[in-house]
Order: sequence, then structure tokens, then C-alpha cells
Amino acid sequence: MVKKIGYLGPKGTFTKMAVDAAFNGEGKVAYETIPACIDAVRDGEIDIGVVPLENAIEGTVQITVDYLIHQARLPVVAEIVVPIQQHLMLKDSFSGDLQEITEIYSHSHAIAQCHQYIHRYMPHARIHYTPSTGKAAELVGQSDRKIAAIGNRLAAEEYGLTIIRENIHDFPNNHTRFAVLTKDGTAVKISQERDSEKTSLFVTLPEDYAGALHQVLSAFAWRKMNLSKIESRPMKTGLGNYFFIIDVDQPYDDILFPGVKAELERLGCNLTVLGSYPVHHISI
Repeated sequence: MVKKIGYLGPKGTFTKMAVDAAFNGEGKVAYETIPACIDAVRDGEIDIGVVPLENAIEGTVQITVDYLIHQARLPVVAEIVVPIQQHLMLKDSFSGDLQEITEIYSHSHAIAQCHQYIHRYMPHARIHYTPSTGKAAELVGQSDRKIAAIGNRLAAEEYGLTIIRENIHDFPNNHTRFAVLTKDGTAVKISQERDSEKTSLFVTLPEDYAGALHQVLSAFAWRKMNLSKIESRPMKTGLGNYFFIIDVDQPYDDILFPGVKAELERLGCNLTVLGSYPVHHISI
């Protein structure tokens, strides 16, 4: 049976590029928003969902993390890491003067990744935020005005746009992590070899007191468990209430992780495993 894979659409997004590079032969379904894609996995409309999780320049895609914690607690079963190249593209002919461009459309993360370039060469252009870079390219392709989109090469091809400036992102080492979500881990067959393994945890503290976070981190430190990421996010229950997302650079085991969990529970903390999964670095 052919699996159905959902992604942040429309066609031409970086998520679609990641899905095409990682999966072969499956049916692929575009969703307008990240929550819509996650809901489709939860409700059984699709077998697998792929959503952006973190960018090397702009950091965490907060709507993904918050929605997985507060709305649809689905396990992360794999991570796909792809290089991100942002290009400036137009529908019509171009004289070469960037000052002609009065409006720029793209996703907020893409705009932020190209902030210095925009500020230097198109400071007077009006910025319009779209749900995805693919949607920005689609809108520009449908318009008769002198407007531009920021997106990838696939978006330019999909919507008949011309790339007028390549690689306009401000920093060269631009990568994005994508989370692969499913209720059935056996459904995921990624064509690329895994590079490493990781475990993501969700930790809450009983109250805000001096040394609380230090005690949490110590439970990992003395066990020599390397943390590649720790980030606080609001619990949405009031000011000053936070949870922590922690990434551990090793797969879940039956000794170290249960030991951490027991130690944290004695401190009054709560630990939930969001996923223990392979990481795949993919060239696109």
C-alpha cells in the first residue's frame, strides 16, 4: 500500500524538497499550514507528516514545537537536515536595478534569513509574510505587478519565475531541521543513510526556584550525556511558567534515560520522551 506523506505546501517549499529527497514512491499531500499537516497525521488522513523544526539562522520554528506540545502530541520518528539556499525571483523581465522591486513576499523565516541583503539592496521594499516560501512564489507568479519572492529553485520552476539573485541569505551555513511525524514508526522508510541518533525530551519543573534548572542539567551531566539543545517555551498557563525541550545526542536506552527520569521525578519534575530517532543529512 502506498503511504501518504503530508508536508507544508504548496509545491515549491523547502519542506517539499526535503520530502522528495527523503522518500520515494509515496503519495504526497500539501497542506497550507504546519498545524493542518500535524492534524492530518493525528486524524489519520495521512500516514506521515514532515514539518520544519529549526533553522540554523533563525532558530526554532515555534509553531511546530508549541503545537506538538499543546495540541497534538505525536512522536518524532526521524529528522531530516537539508541545506537552505534562498534566491530572489521575479515573474517578468528585470533591468538589473533592485530598486525597481517595491514588494517582497516570503515566509517570515526566509525574510529574516535574508535581512541584511534586503536592508542593503532593497531597503524601501514592502515586506509581505506568507505561510511558506512556496506560497510566496505562487502569489508572485499570479501577479502582474513588479513584485518579488524569496524561495528555492524548485519554487521558481514550479511557478514560472526567474531567479535574478542567487544565495541571498546572510550566512552561508544555512540548514533546516525537519521533523518526521507518524503514529506508526514502521511506516517510515527514508532512502538516505542515517548520520546519527538523537532523543528529544519535554521537561517541566514543579516551580521556579533557585538552582532548579541546574539540578535538571546535572542529571544528564554526571551521566556524561551530551545535550545538543535546551530551549524554554511558555507553558501558556501564566507568566513565568515554562517547559524545556532538551535534545540528547544518543538513542534512548534502558539504563541512562530511566535513571534521569527517576532522578528528575524525585525533584518534582516531569519528563516525557518526544521521540528517539535517526538523523539524516540530505543534499538537495
